[in-house]
Amino acid sequence: MSENRRLNLGDSYKQYFEIAPALEEARVNDVFFVRHDVYARELGFEPVREDQRETDKYDYRSQHCLVRTAGEPHRLAGCARLVLTDPADPAAPLPFEVTCRHTIDRSIIDPARQPRERIAEVSRLAVMSEFRRRKGEQHSEATISESDFGERDQPRFPYIPVSLYIGALAMARRQGIDILFTLTEPRLAEHFAKLGVNIIPIGGPVEHRGLRVPSMLKVNDVYQGARLMMRPLWHAINEQMDAAYAASANNK
Repeated sequence: MSENRRLNLGDSYKQYFEIAPALEEARVNDVFFVRHDVYARELGFEPVREDQRETDKYDYRSQHCLVRTAGEPHRLAGCARLVLTDPADPAAPLPFEVTCRHTIDRSIIDPARQPRERIAEVSRLAVMSEFRRRKGEQHSEATISESDFGERDQPRFPYIPVSLYIGALAMARRQGIDILFTLTEPRLAEHFAKLGVNIIPIGGPVEHRGLRVPSMLKVNDVYQGARLMMRPLWHAINEQMDAAYAASANNK
């Protein structure tokens, strides 16, 4: 990837995509539609539903973000959610705490002993199939591979999955979250390390729609550790997220 291209990840992103928190019912339904299209209709991880909305028991305490193509008409591209702990029952586990209860290395971190209002989980990342057509991506909902970073003569960048993680981090910061947990493909930490983002494995792998590793990000450390090439993209995504929050507040 050329140096000029590195310095323009933010501008390139805004040219093709836009991201926003799903603050209106219509946008939340778009999120549930993307999840249904990917997790149910395409990959068969969830049952196909007549209303074409994939939801679960954690959505009532979740926030969502949605990526669409820039310009009219918008096309849905991807989504992610931030699962918060339940204020009425703080000890109620996050999804990964159930899935990984036997594999978390509690000498690294014990989620159950953290201030529960300061932790959250990013999950249900999904990218619509038309935006992940390359070999090896057909059976994964939102992957990042070595080829996503291209070569010197043919630069590429995994805009959608990276922007969904940054969007989730933006929502987490607004909620005062310190530690963000996630279940990742085994090589995701290696790929994010290229960007200066430290995803820390916290336990052994589990089988969950493929092999997944419980991991964590320290929310306030991500930007400081990010490579310079990432900063314009970080700012572009946070500007879009902030603008959506401001517009929603002004409309109330």
